[in-house]
Amino acid sequence: MGTEAETDGRGVDPLRCAAPRGRVFGSILETVGGTPLVAVPRLTAADDLRARLLLKLEFFNPLGSVKDRIGLALIQEAQARGEIVPGKTILVEPTSGNTGISLAFAAAALGYRLIVTMPESASIERRKMLRLMDAQLELTPAARGMAGAILRAEELVASLPDAWMPSQFDNPGNPDIHARTTAEEIWTDTGGEVDFVVAGLGTGGTLTGVARTLGARKPSMQFWGVEPAESAILTGDDPGPHGIQGIGPGFCPNTLDTSVLTGVIPVSERDAMAAARRCARIEGIPIGISSGAALHAALTLARREDLAGRTIVSIVPSFAERYLSTSLFNGLI
Repeated sequence: MGTEAETDGRGVDPLRCAAPRGRVFGSILETVGGTPLVAVPRLTAADDLRARLLLKLEFFNPLGSVKDRIGLALIQEAQARGEIVPGKTILVEPTSGNTGISLAFAAAALGYRLIVTMPESASIERRKMLRLMDAQLELTPAARGMAGAILRAEELVASLPDAWMPSQFDNPGNPDIHARTTAEEIWTDTGGEVDFVVAGLGTGGTLTGVARTLGARKPSMQFWGVEPAESAILTGDDPGPHGIQGIGPGFCPNTLDTSVLTGVIPVSERDAMAAARRCARIEGIPIGISSGAALHAALTLARREDLAGRTIVSIVPSFAERYLSTSLFNGLI
């Protein structure tokens, strides 16, 4: 317990959980992973949740999203295999934004040039972050979605010497890094007391990797994916434009193993926005739009009477500030 001068005035040290790292990191690359799992007591009370809901806050990664894990892993693993060389190889990747930013920080730290192709609907914050880290940016028509960005990236790789694509939608290293890190963090932090994991489906790598590890360890565990209701291809609808950046690419990626999923929950853009705003207002946790979609789905499960006493982990991939120019912030000032 700290002294009165060190407390919040009630004799409680407000930073009692903070602790020194006990080390100096060799570079920013060593800070990826180890993100916190937090309870939501006020949302639990407000919604009379029957299950225990925990949020895995991936925006605690150094560049603010879950994609930092694959941004670093895919480059380092290719470099270790001798497929790419710093200062020579040009990295080219299609992305809706967060993967590009994560690749950009890793590319800058490791000495690679990066070209990112993305739909023009991606937020201006993402574009500026990419340029800040010296990535080259090529925008593709919004109406063509991620398919258009992928096509342009493939054209660039074919035309440029020494170009290499990390291929987040196809690279098995994507789900593998989540199987080795994200899943283990969830298991360790809950002491194995976890029954459901909910996550948005973009590449599908996060939930696929987590499910492969934790499903083998606890066969009763359920894994629920979330996709935009406006482009719910996994639940039988046609692809279409939507405003939930980061999930719902309009096709089923090779990095998504649907056989490990319990099911997929469609969430509308409106419900995703509402859940994200409630989380900021009630819990003081400002989350992004796709995080809001996952939270909406997790809350739906957590309200069920038959799930009383169970533990649900919802993956929160990114922070609200990544979406300042989007409709998430409309009407606030």
